[in-house]
Amino acid sequence: MKLGALLGEAEGVELGPHAGLDISSLAYDSRRVQPGGLFFAIQGEKQDGHAFVPQALDRGAVAIVSERPRPAGLQTAWVRVPRIRRALAHAAREFYGHPDSKLRLVGITGTNGKTTTAFLLENILRAAGLRTALFGTIEYRIGERTVPATNTTPESLDLFAYLAEFLERGGDAAVMEVSSHALAQERVWGMRFAGAVFTNLTRDHLDYHGDMENYFAAKRRLFEGLGTPTPEVGVINRDDPWGVRLLEIRLPRRITYGLDPAADVTVKYFSSTQEGICAGIRTSSGEVTVQSPLVGRANLLNILAATATASALGIAAKAIEEGVAALKSVPGRLERVDQGQPFLVLVDYAHTDDALRNVLTAVRGLARGRVITVFGCGGDRDRTKRPLMGEVAGTLSDLAVLTSDNPRSEDPLRIINDVLVGLQKTGKPYLAEVDRETAIRKALAAARAGDAVLIAGKGHESYQILRHETIPFDDREVARKVLKEMGYGKEEGETGSRNSE
Repeated sequence: MKLGALLGEAEGVELGPHAGLDISSLAYDSRRVQPGGLFFAIQGEKQDGHAFVPQALDRGAVAIVSERPRPAGLQTAWVRVPRIRRALAHAAREFYGHPDSKLRLVGITGTNGKTTTAFLLENILRAAGLRTALFGTIEYRIGERTVPATNTTPESLDLFAYLAEFLERGGDAAVMEVSSHALAQERVWGMRFAGAVFTNLTRDHLDYHGDMENYFAAKRRLFEGLGTPTPEVGVINRDDPWGVRLLEIRLPRRITYGLDPAADVTVKYFSSTQEGICAGIRTSSGEVTVQSPLVGRANLLNILAATATASALGIAAKAIEEGVAALKSVPGRLERVDQGQPFLVLVDYAHTDDALRNVLTAVRGLARGRVITVFGCGGDRDRTKRPLMGEVAGTLSDLAVLTSDNPRSEDPLRIINDVLVGLQKTGKPYLAEVDRETAIRKALAAARAGDAVLIAGKGHESYQILRHETIPFDDREVARKVLKEMGYGKEEGETGSRNSE
């Protein structure tokens, strides 16, 4: 493809005499450059792509795209652009033939609930007979192929490549979690969304966005259009005050959902038990009756979001009901660890004060005894939420076990001290243990029949990020190992136990 065809219509691009240059591939990582390729030199948060221009040229790049002027003495074609990530997205969309416009693409944004809502919606679309793709925090599913997720939302080049691959496989619809980072960094620039979903907005990522208004502004972009027309339909949580502000945006169609009776999609009745949720949902096209193994009020809202979106896309009530029922669990979202022990053990990704509050409220409804919570806060992230999380954990738990999450470059003890400010305000019993495995061990040892132990913060993650290394660490596997050591789930034939596997 000619360079001019890739970038000629991008905003503010200075092509110079290079419009006719043949381009065989695109890359923003110098290690992926192929002969005849176009390399995008991006100034990232941690690395500067310009430092890798020599490697890109050595691997056969025939042109460089950058926001900076051409370096003195460089003879290779140099294309200057005002916004590098917009240029990358524009080129990728052209290179892969606008696959987003040939699929029913739904973007889901918000602080909490994106992953579960995405899983629910994808299940519904499959129940309706559509071939689906899923992009999110846990994994990328391109038809039958699964790729581990590196970011919640991939870089634009990777995303357009995945969508093109999916289209070639006969794909119909794609569901995507769209993070605030991806929106701020324009990783989804130029994409045409059939639907945009807003779940909620609570304190998170302020280390990156600075304040809640900037955080909201990033989320809002999904509904305003990303260099493309606005989404065909916006699905918005009416219960959330930030969602109410999104109602100001003019959209071709808009559907609200929530427990507020004024919402377009709301519940007529519901019940939530240890076995799951049963609800009658009112939609503009009639009532939908759902039964789900998922538990808690937060998951009821996720079901409402998925139901509202599916209804807006014209999916029949029967497929909605079947799709919701088919989702037995979401990895690391109130996921049970069962070795036959007489108390509940649940692992959840909750890592904000609001998410922890929602999860602990749900767990309190499941427990027949005490609630014991293992939690921590990530390093190199928003420090202001740490005392808030401590206060939530202390208030809603009978015993809180404070430990490390992903400390990254920070001293774990400093993080724990920040959290203790809120935790100690509650006057509730707590333990502080830096080593996460030891903390989990102490929590499980303290549990009695009928109690519920929540291990919060890491969810589906299978690693822990320390100052100098990343180590294998999966809360679910650690809990399972400790429970086995405690005598639960022994192999069949051994005395005094039952095998729950």
